[in-house]
Amino acid sequence: MMETSYFQWLANETATSWWHDSGDAEELALALQHGAAGVTTNPVLSYQALRARPAFWRPRVGDLSGLTPPERAEALMHAVVTHAAEQVEPQFRRTQGAEGYACAQVNPARAGDREAMLDMARRFSRWAPNIAVKLPVTAAGLDVLEECVAEGITVTATVSFTVPQVVAIAERHRRGAARARAAGRVPGRAFAVIMIGRLDDYLREVAHDRRAEVSEDDIRQAGLAVTKRAYSIYGAAGYEAVLLVAALRGNAHMTELAGGRLIVSVHPRNQAALLQPGVPREERIAEPVPEAAIARLCTLPEFVRAYEPDAMAPEDFITYGATQRTLSQFENVGWAMLEAFAF
Repeated sequence: MMETSYFQWLANETATSWWHDSGDAEELALALQHGAAGVTTNPVLSYQALRARPAFWRPRVGDLSGLTPPERAEALMHAVVTHAAEQVEPQFRRTQGAEGYACAQVNPARAGDREAMLDMARRFSRWAPNIAVKLPVTAAGLDVLEECVAEGITVTATVSFTVPQVVAIAERHRRGAARARAAGRVPGRAFAVIMIGRLDDYLREVAHDRRAEVSEDDIRQAGLAVTKRAYSIYGAAGYEAVLLVAALRGNAHMTELAGGRLIVSVHPRNQAALLQPGVPREERIAEPVPEAAIARLCTLPEFVRAYEPDAMAPEDFITYGATQRTLSQFENVGWAMLEAFAF
């Protein structure tokens, strides 16, 4: 008897679901065969998809002449996102909006501009019924998140790495949902991202720079410690927002969270690794990160800011090192590349 795949086990035996982390059409088709329940895109992934298969995308994009650079970027992203949305819309319909979303990210260069992000969110939400508009978790982004939820727009709150950020997402979602219901509307949903591997990457660099007594094994526990603490807080508070773990660095970021009522966004390279034989199949979400590792990590102030629920106010989020690194990447090797892209 052939053993079921890891993703089949995840779907059949646990509460954990997963989204596909790529804009490429062929990669998405394969992921859907393995049970992907949504699609994560961002400016970088959209650019990579367009560059990899220009003949596929050219007819979907149409005429770009006369567009300003930001309009060009939106038109190109529209093609990638709406294709993904079409592919997962049957799941969206079948589950009555519980699954089947495709993400559309606002311009990362406008992470502090409330009006610009809200305008983009309203536009992007009209692209398809199953769009989750991606907003950065800055003070401005949180204001826009609450307004979107109150208007019935579903959001994915991204550029997020820390417990304070995901708690703020859940609280603002709660406020926006209450406003929506008071107005007789169905609230938008909120998916609260923890970019688990990007946090590890950032803390590794901090630890090396400071010559801290923190091992590589400790660093690999950092994002898991933050995620498991956030998961515990979400459960205790009864938040309606859903944790969405992204930017995996190896199988452990999936296997150590298996069993949780959360979503994991999985890039094709990680999908391939998880489909190999021998991947552990055990619910590990309740297994704590060793206290000794957390104690060593707490010698890094930047880990403390990520781990302690009250260590940062929303006004601090945009200054967090991992936030600046990620916004810069999304802008410079994603959005700016879309603005300049030509077939």
